[in-house]
Amino acid sequence: MAQRSAGLLIFRRRGGAIEVLLVHPGGPYWRNKDAGTWQISKGLIEPGEDAVSAARREAGEELGVAIAGDAAPLGEIRQAGGKIVEAFAIEADIDPAAVHSNSFEMEWPPRSGRMRSFPEVDAARWFGIDEARGMMLASQRELLDRLSDVAATLSSPARARSPR
Repeated sequence: MAQRSAGLLIFRRRGGAIEVLLVHPGGPYWRNKDAGTWQISKGLIEPGEDAVSAARREAGEELGVAIAGDAAPLGEIRQAGGKIVEAFAIEADIDPAAVHSNSFEMEWPPRSGRMRSFPEVDAARWFGIDEARGMMLASQRELLDRLSDVAATLSSPARARSPR
């Protein structure tokens, strides 16, 4: 059975255009990769947790802020590795410089016996829709098309606040 995750496609309006906030995964495997690696804030849905709650929790962990407001469903996508991601759009304005991600531990270098800590997200950045298409994971690009359909239905921006 495929793993199930949930995530938020956070967007804002600037000068009549929509921008999306994407995150760059942390850790040594992603260190020197840029185009095609940025993605929505997402993570696994815990047992008994609904998808929108999981998406909000993951955004809080990865960005260091709690996202409030209406979340519009964008449906599901299947990523290249088979993971199913249920996504939601939410309007919020977050300062990428203030992002503070949680961390994870892994053995690095491989087979060295040494555990190192890495941020789950090492950067967040606003992208215009066209630029985002070239920067994000190919399997998540469809969410940009779906966003244009639901952005008009969301009228008031959400507020981000620090959960810490």
